[in-house]
Amino acid sequence: MKNTYYAITRGSAAALAAALMACAAVIRIVYYTGVRASAGELWIQGALPVCAGLLFAVMLFTSGSDRLYRTAVPVLMGCIFFAVKAGGFSPLHRVFCWVLYLAVAGLYFLTVSRGLAKWIFGALIGAALAYHIVVEDAMNRAFLTLYTTPILPGRPFWWHFLAELTVLMAMAALLLTVTAMERRESRSWRPKWGDRNDGRRLRSLSPIFAVSPYIMVTRNTSQNFIRDTLDCAAADEYIRAKRREGLQGFGMLHVVLAAYARCVGQYPGINRFISGQRVYSRPEIEVSLTIKPEMKAESPDTVLKISLSPTDTAKDVYRKIQEKVDAVKNAPADSTNFDNLAKAFHLIPGVLLKFVVWLLNLLDYFGCLPRALTRLSPFHGSLYITSMASLGIPPIYHHLYDFGNVPVFVSLGKKYRVNELSSDGDVVGRKYMDYTVVTDERICDGFYFASALRYLRGVFQDPRCLDLPAPAPTEDVD
Repeated sequence: MKNTYYAITRGSAAALAAALMACAAVIRIVYYTGVRASAGELWIQGALPVCAGLLFAVMLFTSGSDRLYRTAVPVLMGCIFFAVKAGGFSPLHRVFCWVLYLAVAGLYFLTVSRGLAKWIFGALIGAALAYHIVVEDAMNRAFLTLYTTPILPGRPFWWHFLAELTVLMAMAALLLTVTAMERRESRSWRPKWGDRNDGRRLRSLSPIFAVSPYIMVTRNTSQNFIRDTLDCAAADEYIRAKRREGLQGFGMLHVVLAAYARCVGQYPGINRFISGQRVYSRPEIEVSLTIKPEMKAESPDTVLKISLSPTDTAKDVYRKIQEKVDAVKNAPADSTNFDNLAKAFHLIPGVLLKFVVWLLNLLDYFGCLPRALTRLSPFHGSLYITSMASLGIPPIYHHLYDFGNVPVFVSLGKKYRVNELSSDGDVVGRKYMDYTVVTDERICDGFYFASALRYLRGVFQDPRCLDLPAPAPTEDVD
């Protein structure tokens, strides 16, 4: 069964709709600089439409491509304003306006969230726009012609129509939004209220998963630590075979990430994350790792962020990593997207930067950060991995970041040799690698984590399976 919903791209119609809403808000502010009004009128007739217009413009760009349904909130705010605005007319007219504008709000919600034919809503908002021009504006003009002196002392006669202009601009913006909507279909799930642009909220988990984020509030206070050892014999043989096939630089990191992608496909619970005290399932596998373009102490760090799929083979993982690494090496110094973002934050004065980070945390709590930012941020992803092998030291236990939502941090250590007694009493030399995993215990239970780690160990024992087609991925719970 296909799920249908609407999304909007940043085309000219969407940009014009956002501009109209923003301009309407500005004109509304200008209008009320020359009006003596009560506090109630300022809030209902001034602040409410201004907030609705600006919020709609922001949401159109931050949520329009994946969660257009969120724009139903400012539309409802605007419809309440329109309905209250008609309070000065006859009771029958007030009832008509309440019914009309609440119908607009309800139909808009059904359109953007349920995939209702968009032109049904377009026809209704067009009718509302025509009614406003033909009936309400005509009544306003007739009312104003009864007065020979200006209604607003100290302001020209046409000043009154600034408020009416903002109303027409808001309705025109909704019509343009309808024009820019694009129908999309998804076989698995469609975005719903409560979902984020980087994750789907899980609503059918047991109550303990719903309560634990309120008890264990931060990732740092919810960490579990595990250290394990891998026999490198099978992996080393596999790595040598891949290098003979021409995959220069193929190493343990590629094997680990390819195995982890397969593991997520079978155990999607380890790809969950906590944000805003709720549990989400991430539809993608986003891996962050810090690298040095040159192995020198003075070489600055930069961050790579790679998107993997549960169906990726080892070659696919190698190709995706190499594309990112080559892009960093070929780029001018400190000019990657992450570096540019870090520079932008570095230019902000310290006190103001604290406010900016607080604001980003607040927006992230409510799932309002733009997808472009969460896709770039190394603190938003499935896994952060680091390799200590190139530094020649054992793996560290790296803490999870409270900023962002990465739920798993893996550290790989250097390989080392051990002489052991075999079952028949002979001394055998073996090579091992230690690794550590730090996890957010709130995303799934210990049995689930243990099952996922056993699956990973099975892949390491026979990494040749990474060249075969992956098993069909398992969907996470609803």
